[in-house]
Amino acid sequence: MSIQDPRQTEVITFGCRLNSFESEVMRGHAEAAGLNDTIIVNTCAVTAEAERQARQAIRRARRERPDANIIVTGCAAQIDPAAYAGMDEVNQVLGNTEKMEAASFLGQTEPVLVNDIMSIQETASHFVEGLEGRTRAFVQVQQGCDHRCTFCIIPFGRGPSRSVGIGAIVDQARALVDNGYAEIVLTGVDITSFGGDLPGKPTLGEMMRRLLQSVPDLQRLRISSIDAVEVDDDLFDLIANEPRLMPHLHLSLQAGDDMILKRMKRRHTRSDAVEFCARVRAVRPDVVFGADLIAGFPTETDEMFENTLALVEDCGLTYLHVFPYSERGDTPAAKMPPVDKAVRKSRAAKLRAKGEAALEKYLADQVGRSDAVLMETPTRGRTRGFASVEIEDSNLTAGDIVFVDLINCTPEKLNGRIAA
Repeated sequence: MSIQDPRQTEVITFGCRLNSFESEVMRGHAEAAGLNDTIIVNTCAVTAEAERQARQAIRRARRERPDANIIVTGCAAQIDPAAYAGMDEVNQVLGNTEKMEAASFLGQTEPVLVNDIMSIQETASHFVEGLEGRTRAFVQVQQGCDHRCTFCIIPFGRGPSRSVGIGAIVDQARALVDNGYAEIVLTGVDITSFGGDLPGKPTLGEMMRRLLQSVPDLQRLRISSIDAVEVDDDLFDLIANEPRLMPHLHLSLQAGDDMILKRMKRRHTRSDAVEFCARVRAVRPDVVFGADLIAGFPTETDEMFENTLALVEDCGLTYLHVFPYSERGDTPAAKMPPVDKAVRKSRAAKLRAKGEAALEKYLADQVGRSDAVLMETPTRGRTRGFASVEIEDSNLTAGDIVFVDLINCTPEKLNGRIAA
């Protein structure tokens, strides 16, 4: 969203929820430093398209505000700082570590401040009082990734896996609840690896149990994308038995064919994914699954793609994030025999259509039920399963949680009225 007042700092964010959280940290640093007429572009490197969009936004920002100080940061800037420093529109490039340090915003010293992120050993906790324009807050619990999926360049933008201390996570959550947030989302790059670098090696589930015990006024807790094969026993028990943990799990699946998963260097098989979803649904029947899926990975045949397409029904997936495969330089997958780009696009379209049908069916199944809805605007909110709901004749306040009768639906959302 463009901020026209040049006295304020505008932050343009691309990519993941972690980037959204980090953008709020940067906004706080910039405001504390008194920066005027500054635009911060927080980039993503997950696909070549994400980088193209970031460069386009940088050029547009310069056209619209020719005198602004433009700072570029994020994963794309961390991986290839020279490319962004070489843009005439850019005043400064900050790395992913430097962007989180208040000192980086106290005065422009070097045009490029990007250190070797692979040498970073810990992740400091960063407090935010809230997230601008949002009714749910993100709390960073982990950073970086030790895995080396063949298609992914993100470990080189984020560094090794490292965890935030449980005490700091609890303090952040408590502060957000005190500021009126009813729902918190735990986020990171590979959050199911949480705790491996901390004393005692607590698991993600252990941390979440302590968080819920220590912040009893927190009404709703969500977790961002997880690796199903790494879900620990404590986390599974919370999924099964903790009503404050929302029944919505987003899975990092990527494909539904075992050979493609092997070539991706993933840590699960197709049967692992199917069995996990069935196991969760047996103990939490109201669970809703989302998933990341890549179409047209190198060497993917029609038969292999059909296995991924069938995974939508076999796992009972509802919310799909579909990506046509995008080559990333310096990754092993970029050297594998490619699938024609038109075929990638066609397969991605088929996956998206399958996802749209699954969502439409899920929404239709919710009609006639009632659910607790967190309002995002005075008239629209999200159910516990993250379905969008339009509330008729509503005069509510964003951030309210209300019980709603779900009366009908469109292919994209539910319609409801406040329960009597």
